[in-house]
Order: sequence, then C-alpha cells, then structure tokens
Amino acid sequence: MDGCLNRLEPLALVEAFLNHPPVGFTPLAFSVENKVTPAFLAPFDILTTLDEEADWLRNLSRRLPMLDWIFRHRALFVGTTVSEYSIYGDHGRFTPLISRLLEAMHESRAELLIIKDIPSQSPLLPESDNQAASRLVEDCLASGFQIVSGQALAYVPIDFTDIEEYFQKISYSRRKDLRRKWRKRGEIEIEEIATGDRVFEREPFLRELYALYLNVFAQSEIQFDRFTFEFFASILNNPENGGVVFLFRRQGKIIGYNICFVVNDMLVDKYVGFAYPAARDANLYFISWLANLEWALEHSLKWYIAGWTDPEVKARLGARFTFTRHAVCLRNPILRMMLRTFRRFFESDMNWAQQEEAAEPGESGSMFDVRGRALSKT
Repeated sequence: MDGCLNRLEPLALVEAFLNHPPVGFTPLAFSVENKVTPAFLAPFDILTTLDEEADWLRNLSRRLPMLDWIFRHRALFVGTTVSEYSIYGDHGRFTPLISRLLEAMHESRAELLIIKDIPSQSPLLPESDNQAASRLVEDCLASGFQIVSGQALAYVPIDFTDIEEYFQKISYSRRKDLRRKWRKRGEIEIEEIATGDRVFEREPFLRELYALYLNVFAQSEIQFDRFTFEFFASILNNPENGGVVFLFRRQGKIIGYNICFVVNDMLVDKYVGFAYPAARDANLYFISWLANLEWALEHSLKWYIAGWTDPEVKARLGARFTFTRHAVCLRNPILRMMLRTFRRFFESDMNWAQQEEAAEPGESGSMFDVRGRALSKT
C-alpha cells in the first residue's frame, strides 16, 4: 500500500486497522493491477448519517422494527475508518478495480458497496490525487453508482504566528468566548509522549486511556466503529508511526488526551479520550484544540487536520472544511429508489454547510470548500 493515493496518515495506522479491526468489522484488501486497496465488511444502518430534517424516518424505524430489512444491511466499504480519505492506487482508469469490487460485493452477499470518502478537490492533497479521484467518480457513475456528498473534513492552515493572531481570524463573539475558555489553560498540565515510549508497555495505563476513549464513543451521536483495546495498544506501542500523545492533567489527575500523527508537514488529530465531567468543566475540548495549534506552530507544520465529527463546533473554533463524496451501489431496487428520492437527507454536513453560507451572505469568503474550491473565511 505504499503507493496509495489520498493518504494523510501513516501507513502503520492503516495496517493496524487491518490487523485489529473495529468490533464487528471484517477487514479486506483487494489487489488489482498489483495495487492494493483496503476495504472492510460491516453491518450498516443506512439511517446513520440521516439529516435532522428527516428524523421522522429514523423515528419510524424505531417504532417499526420490521423495517430493519430496509434500513440495516451488510455493506462492503472501500477505504478504512482510520484514513481521512479512501485510499487506493492510481489505476489510470478505475474500471478493473470497480469490476473486482462489484464481484466481491456479490461474493460477500453485501447489499451495499460504498467507496467512501473520495476527495473532492481537496486542498490537503496533491493535484494528481484529486485528478485520480475525479476519474474514479466518473468510472463509478459509468458503472451505475450513485454519488452522495460525504462529511466535512475540518482543517486549519498554520498561517499565523501565535494564538493571538489566530483569534483575530475568528468573529468577535466567538473570539471572546474562546479567549474565556483559553484562560483555563493555566490549570492544565500537558505532557507530550511519543508513540513507542515505554510507558505504553504498562497495561493498566493503556486500559485507563482506552476507558477514556470509550467514554467519548459512548456519548457520540454516530456510533459506527468501536476500536478495540488491541488496536490502541498496537498504535501506541509503535515507535515508527510518527505519533504523539498529548496527555492532559488537572490537579495531577488525567482528564483527557489526544492521539495525533505528524505526516508531511501536517498534525493529524485522530483520537481523543475524556474523563467526564472533569473534561467538560475544564473546557478541555477547546483547550486541546488550541494547544494542538500551538504545537503545530512550534514545530513549523503547515496544517492541522481536525477530522470529521462536530463540524458546527469546529466552525466556531475557526476551522475550514473540505468535502468528500461516497460512490454507492445498491443491489436492492427499493434501496436504489430510496437513495435517489431522499439523497439530500443523507448529506447532512453539506446541508449544514449550505445553510451556514446562506445565513451569512455578507461574508466576502467562506469557510467551506463546497464546490471544490479552497476558500477562506476571516
């Protein structure tokens, strides 16, 4: 997989996913034209990313369990849940890869085939990767796939000299609130530990960190990929993956952490663990965000990649966003019709982005890259 496109994270992270998949996942890897494409089989509720506007459909599903056959299916996903984008080799034309994936869909008796998180003119990738992504989408459309807008990937260019200058890029009301939260920084002790450090050989310490991850997973609105203890032990004990763990203590007690990776002048924020309610009381989400920006600045990095979830919160923190696309193939004609009819209800992040832009017509720019643009909002 060394030649895979779209990779913003270390290859070791993808290998850890394949060796220690999330609970209920079956990892796969397809070799076509001597290029390896990671994938996985998993149970999937197609209402997982439903927009709030269509909550009636989710409520209907809860009241009528017999509708499970419509909404819950075995799915073949191309990509991983540890990579920001779907990763694959540059096939020139992707028809041979698509044909192999369609074969695997039928062989595995999956109802859905989803090539997930295809970049859409991402400012974080080389132009060659974006061009290959466009060819992949074209070949998927020609093969009968439907294209659905994916999630909003948050990122921050490190184009400021200090946190005060970063605050100036945010609206006054948000800046005032963030400064208030940042004042608690003095109450927090931050310890930086490289992955592979011997401290991660201590199982009780690993178990403590894993429990904090499960805290965050339990309160997440979307609960899709629950990682195992073995996965965390694998990535934290690997000295070669470029990882750094930021450990946050208050009054000597661990209240949270970030697991990040440094790749190609980027600080890629991957996993967090929080102790509730202590982390909330300390405004740790916001403090960790700004502390990560400071660290990226001190190490002369160019980008902070902040992940997919909570776009509304990350927008208030000054993030910009770039979107992905999912190429979806469904065996069941009822599901195909449903997706064509209700597709916009499955594009919640894009709907949110367009509403945000419409709500601020006086702005000269945008925090969103909703049409393949790389625009900024100050």
